[in-house]
Amino acid sequence: MEIQPDTNETGKFYGVGVGPGDSELITLKAHRLIQTCDLVTYLKSDRGKAMARDIADPSITARTNKDQREHAIIMPMCNSREIANQAYDEGARVIAENLDKGSNVVFLCQGDPFFFGSFSYLHDRLGDRYPTEAIPGISSINACAALIGRAIGLLAENIAIVPGRRSDVDILKILAEFDNVAIMKPGRRRQQLLDLIEQAGRSGDTSYIEYAGQDRQKIVDDISELGPGKGPYFSLFLII
Repeated sequence: MEIQPDTNETGKFYGVGVGPGDSELITLKAHRLIQTCDLVTYLKSDRGKAMARDIADPSITARTNKDQREHAIIMPMCNSREIANQAYDEGARVIAENLDKGSNVVFLCQGDPFFFGSFSYLHDRLGDRYPTEAIPGISSINACAALIGRAIGLLAENIAIVPGRRSDVDILKILAEFDNVAIMKPGRRRQQLLDLIEQAGRSGDTSYIEYAGQDRQKIVDDISELGPGKGPYFSLFLII
């Protein structure tokens, strides 16, 4: 998808990390940009959920730009990359139209924009045509380490961060070779990952966290207490 700005001065596109769930973890810079931008954009599921928007609500409510507008990019909840790419294409089109008019646009990204962040897909479409800036946010890994009160990466310890969708062979190899492991977004593979963690002898090192910093936050330090079945998308295993 090729988007060309017009020859006039354009607005700036900001990918703003809003952290994993606690609105008070939003940085001062992110708070200021959310308050002052012309357009706030974010992902919204086809079921009406807009988690990044919910996290940033106090900053949006405190807006100083009285003409500020919002646009939700509807993202169907499915595994099809083709459908996801269509949603990002449409979102990029709307953002580009506003940038061409000189409007400054913020995209709210849960966690950090460039760490498993949805902003990356919009940046790929727009970053080489418009001025862009990523505002770092606190990642779920940092937040969860603080929640369970355990340090990551002491002295010569090594660290691995791996998506839950990686193969069983990869997961077992990482669990054997790394002192600290974060398994991101286990979701429907939660039970399978639990079995792999037990097989690797790392159950005693593992905490499980869902929806860090949100009202529905759940922390399980003894993973043997986890029931069978899948977990939510926004969850992780932290093995330290």
